[in-house]
Amino acid sequence: MGIGLYFAVASEPTHLQISLVFLGAILSALVIRRDQILRYVLMGALTFVLFGFGYAALQTRWVAAPVLTYHYYGPIEGRIINLDRSASNAPRVTLDQVYLPGIPRKDTPTYVRISLQGMIPDDTIRAGGRITLTGSLSPPSPPVEPGGFDFRRMAWFLQLGAVGYTRNPVLPVAEQSEGIGIWLFATRLRIADAIRVHLPGQSGAFAAAIVTGDRSEIDPETMDKLRITNLAHLLAISGLHMGLLSGFVFAVVRYGLALVPRLAMRFSAKKVAAMIALMAGAAYLALSGANVATQRAFIMTAVVLFAVMLDRPALTLRAVALAAMIILLIKPHSLLEAGFQMSFAATIALIATYEGLRGTQFWRAMNRPRWRFVRPVFALVLTSSVAGAATAPISAFYFNQLSQYGLFANLLSVPVMGLLVMPGAVIAALLIPFGLEGIALAVMGIGIDWIISVARFVAGLEGAVTPIRSGPPITLTLIALGGIVLALWQGRARYSGLFLMMIACVIWWESERPILLISDDGRLLGLMTDAGRALSKQRGHSYESRIWLENDGERISQEVAAARIGILAEGRLAMTQLEDWTVYSYWGKEPTDIADLCYEGAVLIVSELPPPSGDCMAINKGDLRRLGALAISVAEELEIIGSRDAASLRPWGY
Repeated sequence: MGIGLYFAVASEPTHLQISLVFLGAILSALVIRRDQILRYVLMGALTFVLFGFGYAALQTRWVAAPVLTYHYYGPIEGRIINLDRSASNAPRVTLDQVYLPGIPRKDTPTYVRISLQGMIPDDTIRAGGRITLTGSLSPPSPPVEPGGFDFRRMAWFLQLGAVGYTRNPVLPVAEQSEGIGIWLFATRLRIADAIRVHLPGQSGAFAAAIVTGDRSEIDPETMDKLRITNLAHLLAISGLHMGLLSGFVFAVVRYGLALVPRLAMRFSAKKVAAMIALMAGAAYLALSGANVATQRAFIMTAVVLFAVMLDRPALTLRAVALAAMIILLIKPHSLLEAGFQMSFAATIALIATYEGLRGTQFWRAMNRPRWRFVRPVFALVLTSSVAGAATAPISAFYFNQLSQYGLFANLLSVPVMGLLVMPGAVIAALLIPFGLEGIALAVMGIGIDWIISVARFVAGLEGAVTPIRSGPPITLTLIALGGIVLALWQGRARYSGLFLMMIACVIWWESERPILLISDDGRLLGLMTDAGRALSKQRGHSYESRIWLENDGERISQEVAAARIGILAEGRLAMTQLEDWTVYSYWGKEPTDIADLCYEGAVLIVSELPPPSGDCMAINKGDLRRLGALAISVAEELEIIGSRDAASLRPWGY
């Protein structure tokens, strides 16, 4: 709650305010008395809230790094430390040790990310290799609409100071660097290439992604099918993969030791198995690139395995809480990430559900011998249903869609992932020294082909996905609080959590989307009409138009939205009517074209010229640079909100 409060406040706290917050946390801890239970609970909660607020504020300052504040075009030199794919499916590299001629070292970004759309000579993109190119860099972009996803905040905590692209050739300038990080990156790429040699096509790309985290060869069509069917989580190296791998290693070691009576009598097979499973999980963490989702999965798995080694119950809500505390201490901003929220929502819901079932007569009856074949099937259906229900609101909030047949697709795919794919990955790793890994990879390939086939089949069903309109942040907060009450509270009072969820659903349903949206360069307009949002352009600004339409809850193309009636566009001028106001957007350079457009009751947006004299409300290039993308509405009077406004007083709101 303290971390959430820090990210919710409008302005960055000063050093004095942070010091006072920590002082308040210390004083709250000192006055706690265990003999007064209510005081104990309230003061303890206040201590943690204050500590979380102050700690998140300090972390924001600790990760501060230079950010490019203007558009740069010219030579770029740096060392390759990561490789992935851009939204347009172009190879994309992340560079450190960046050199930008003309920019002082103290102002040079720590990391930059560049999409490579030009010629790439063979053997140029190597782990640790230093490259040079001529390209375009810009600061991380603000939201494409007020209240939207703010990439600047994510980039701030990644110390990503600039993003860009090049259509020019990429040239190597130095030999491969050394170091543990570079060695691990190079090892990942070698393993990914080896996997793709044994498993060509999308099967190999899928296998490389779940073993090394390298998604660079997965094509957009396959990725889209996995998202539609709610199977994309099988690609992210997260709790499922870490749990399956560690569980497989744990089971093999434990039952293997049990086959040797002399060892089984001298050592605790369970504890030895937990230790080796933990080591396997750590190796998987390092090999896969240790991204945020994998770190989170490893910490949760480590808490469970340490509990086994200490003879404590492993899967409890206290263990989940401990894992969350560790993750938030390492990276407080994880609280705002969909992956963090979905992981813990699913885990909390599953543990609470099975704890609730444990004492019921129904569950005891399922343990009887005659139900031994039914119980695993029932557990699979229940697990997928509970996890799907727990994560569905978060998926709808962040990704604007609900998979209608996601449960069906997961029931067909997750068992195969656990029985063939992940065991095959472990066995392949053990067989590599003997050159026999192809056998295990072939088994992996059978399972992966099945998963991809399920995704394509289910995605092709009518109504496979339902678009969802974006809701205000308070809705997700209420849903989370309701879920926590439902999972943690004892007795019938827990069902009050459902009431909070119902309130959130009503607020979500009643929320309205902005009437008129304008891109940050003033060249794209989107007007909400009775038929849906009408756009001013058929081509260009594809990213903004896609996000606007998805947030409206529509899965249509930009061309379809541009064909709707509501905006008149001709050449470099677009015009629409907003009740008593007429809104014009002009991005040409001829003053005579707009000489008569500045009158009372008009809003004139000009991105290349100073506005003409008159009584209109004028927005020029400087205003757009300061405000970002605009949302315009008319209540009692005209209201204009900029996408940069929400974070204008935060460190990442440059």
